[in-house]
Amino acid sequence: MRTRHIATLVALSLAGGALCGCGTINEKLSGTVSDAIPVWAGGLSADAPPRPGTAKYDEYMKERERKRLLPAAERGEEAKPASPSQAVIQ
Repeated sequence: MRTRHIATLVALSLAGGALCGCGTINEKLSGTVSDAIPVWAGGLSADAPPRPGTAKYDEYMKERERKRLLPAAERGEEAKPASPSQAVIQ
């Protein structure tokens, strides 16, 4: 009976250690792995902003701030949200 308890404890300890190991690996790899997932499978879309900490992110934030400081009339059509009155009801 003692051997069974020891074997159970060892098995549970190994399973717990493996589970903790998966959590740390996923934390470090999730950024790069998620970039490789296609859009149809739930990955990032083409219009998603770049990840923080990259040069493209800094450029994106500067452009976003520049657009924010522009008057509303000069921002262009892509920045204006669609109003409910523009919706087509069929």
